[in-house]
Amino acid sequence: MATRINIQMQSWTGNITKMRVSTQAQDAADAPQLYKAHYQLPIGDSLVDMNSLIGEQIKLSYSGSIECINCSRKTNKSFSQGYCFPCMRSLARCDMCIMKPELCHYSQGTCREPEWGEENCLQDHFVYLSNTGQVKVGITRFVKGSVSSRWFDQGASQAVPIFRVKERLLSGLLEIEAAKHVADKTNWRTMLKGEPDTLELKALQAKVYDLVADKIQALQSEYGLQAVQMLDVEPISIEYPVLQYPDKIKSINLDKELQFEGKLMGIKGQYLLLDKDRVINLRKYTGYEVSLSA
Repeated sequence: MATRINIQMQSWTGNITKMRVSTQAQDAADAPQLYKAHYQLPIGDSLVDMNSLIGEQIKLSYSGSIECINCSRKTNKSFSQGYCFPCMRSLARCDMCIMKPELCHYSQGTCREPEWGEENCLQDHFVYLSNTGQVKVGITRFVKGSVSSRWFDQGASQAVPIFRVKERLLSGLLEIEAAKHVADKTNWRTMLKGEPDTLELKALQAKVYDLVADKIQALQSEYGLQAVQMLDVEPISIEYPVLQYPDKIKSINLDKELQFEGKLMGIKGQYLLLDKDRVINLRKYTGYEVSLSA
């Protein structure tokens, strides 16, 4: 007599936002600063534990509907990763200075949302080095404990904050100077090809200090000695829930391929890695209404 197997299907429907990442420090003698990434995907009112779906068959369908994550207006196109056109034009978080913090114009009195700027931009920031397949310089809001979710969103396997500055504008000015010598963008294809070689970030940090010494001095002269502080902390290492990395990356475009299914092989950055070398950047589709089943 054949054995009947009861397979429980789970499904969720709603508008999605970027995956949330929680971290857990691992106690390991050979990697004392190792953190493991745990992902949850907001879908409507649900928060889906994505790590638990790795190794499982999943199916994701896009309804064709997009909702602004700020005002909930229906929109035919998503701008700035989840906003409608009016919100994209009016919100400070969608201004060009978010992508290029050196263009911050708060001091000129032209910030779209001065209170938002004070809460988010006129706060301490880190300038950091990370390993996303190559060394990269970037910026992030100051985080107590020195572990930023931005490093996980970018798929970094190592990271270390090297400067602490008193506002976002200064982090952008320092990043520009460092970017003359170190890449400031992540090659997402390289990042998804596998675990990169370990880099000596502390040694690279010392080199960056020397390369931007004149800029540091100039900023301290203009904004005060405490405006830019050099840090001396140990790099962290990050481990992602991946069973298998793709050999040849095939990117899924949800606007053209409204439905896909396959085995979830892992998650890195904001990317789902599926079998048959397929990947999708879920953050790109913030505000989209989808159905996910597993």
